[in-house]
Amino acid sequence: MILNLCVLTPNRIVWDSEVKEIILSTNSGQIGILPNHAPIATIVDIGILRIRLNDQWLKIALMGGCARIGNNEITVLVNDAEKGSDINPQEAQQTLEIAKASLRKAEGKRQIIEANLALRRARARVEAINPIS
Repeated sequence: MILNLCVLTPNRIVWDSEVKEIILSTNSGQIGILPNHAPIATIVDIGILRIRLNDQWLKIALMGGCARIGNNEITVLVNDAEKGSDINPQEAQQTLEIAKASLRKAEGKRQIIEANLALRRARARVEAINPIS
């Protein structure tokens, strides 16, 4: 059996292909999805989508959204997404350092919340470029 995965942002289709398995970051933790998974709808957290194609795993950084799973169809609607292979490692690392510095300097609830979100997005992008071991 196979799963049909579609990852969409407001501007583009990031992924639309068959996969063997995925691991999705949700607001309540990571969930693994194999063929014939029970139907669910869930909130997608800022984090990594791991995709298994035969013996190869790929990563996509997701920036929050929602997902619907049912009848071996997975639709992931997110604010933004980036394939790990499309991320510039130096730029991602630099963005992470800037986000850490911004959090250290943040004052007030709003600035702290925004800095934390920027840091989570930066960490997801860095994690997406690292190979799965």
